[in-house]
Amino acid sequence: MFKDLREALKTIEERGELRRVKVEVNPALEVAEIARRTMYSRGPTLLFENIKGFPGWRMATNIFRSPESIRRLLGVEKLEDIGERLIKPLTAPPPIGLTDKLHAFIDVVKLGAYTPRKTGRGAFEDNIIESEGFNKTPIPTIWPKDAGRYITYGLVLTRDPEKGVNNMGVYRVQIIDGSRAAMHWQIHKRGALSWMKARESGARKIKVAIAVGSDPGTMLTGALPVPYPIDKLLFASIVRGYALEVVDLDGVFVPANSEVVYVGEVDIDNLVDEGPYGDHTGYYTPKAKYPLFRLEKVYYRDNPIYYFTVTGKPTLEDAWIGKAAERIFLPLMKMIMPEVVDVNLPPEGLFTGGIAIVSIRKRYPGHAKKVMMGLWGLGLFSLVKVMIVVDSDVNVHDLGQVLYAISTCVDPQRDVLVVPYAVTDELDHTAMEGGYGSKLGIDATRKFKVENYGREWPEEVEPDPETVKLVDLRWSEYGIE
Repeated sequence: MFKDLREALKTIEERGELRRVKVEVNPALEVAEIARRTMYSRGPTLLFENIKGFPGWRMATNIFRSPESIRRLLGVEKLEDIGERLIKPLTAPPPIGLTDKLHAFIDVVKLGAYTPRKTGRGAFEDNIIESEGFNKTPIPTIWPKDAGRYITYGLVLTRDPEKGVNNMGVYRVQIIDGSRAAMHWQIHKRGALSWMKARESGARKIKVAIAVGSDPGTMLTGALPVPYPIDKLLFASIVRGYALEVVDLDGVFVPANSEVVYVGEVDIDNLVDEGPYGDHTGYYTPKAKYPLFRLEKVYYRDNPIYYFTVTGKPTLEDAWIGKAAERIFLPLMKMIMPEVVDVNLPPEGLFTGGIAIVSIRKRYPGHAKKVMMGLWGLGLFSLVKVMIVVDSDVNVHDLGQVLYAISTCVDPQRDVLVVPYAVTDELDHTAMEGGYGSKLGIDATRKFKVENYGREWPEEVEPDPETVKLVDLRWSEYGIE
């Protein structure tokens, strides 16, 4: 595992998967255009070493360039292993003998060892900017009609004022001027929950830190839909495989290995215009009101690396982060709903805001609709707009098999479910209002007799087994290959 972003970039370069861009580039639009072209072509991680107007600064992007690259960065054989780390102590049968008890004890100790550790000083405390910090760091402009420069991969850190749980999310932050920004806290996200709880308590401000650049496990965790109230810093430690070191900055815990840290406060009742912004939907999201962030100071490492990502039509870096989330949370989904076999959130389906394909072990009539309802009530799965449920023998990652299941197992009036007036992604411009629209469920499973208008489901074609054996035996004789 990597101690910080720098160590990760070094290893990526040793694998031949990093390109250093040495010519001068402009953080306004140019770096974003280069990044998008590289991501669309499934190209390498990029490290820009000559940033116009910001001598000594570097910018990096595209470390999460594929599911395979993410797996290697996290040092696991499969991404599902990370979810298993969390649920294994909860789902193991009770220990009976001495050996079982020893193994159970070891699992509990391992989980406890993931607790974040407080340290006295962070790497980011090498330098400090006391005023106008947003204007003195290379924050990029992503699209030409964006309302301004945007921090696009900042780990926004807060503490829950009620429970003390640490929150860390990747929310876009629009720069207004050198010391003010708009915090895009969508209503369904954990940052907005901290803000609402603070407002309900009568607080006027909430302390916030925005960390840019950390080790890959911590950075990935910031973008993962970790269900509340699981502590995000604890979950980052689980993803990393060992405890994360943090620094206490005025009551907010910040990863000690951060490259850049913006520290300030969000005004509870002061809402400002945020947007438009060219988002992952491929459309500009319109202007809306969001909380005002007031910057107090900026910390940064010597020779800092400013990490950013870009948004737009799929498939970009955010899509692969979504695929990683799909794999990491599959074990938790199976723990809650054991009938679930697999899930696919296609990159073109815009992660949780769009399309989900789920396979199940169907056991009774109406089982597919039960799964739809259950998943729509599960965390950020509640934002999924279209859900397709298929049988366990259908490969959800093979869209050909999924379309075949829809074609042969769906009667629209019986198997298509429309849920009106439902929760949706705030960024869904097709909805009636931001975060309020409708949902579509498609039951593409084979039907029991009672589900099929009282008729038995037809028998599927299968070849004659003896003929299969004969053809297998004589295949080379046919001269086809």
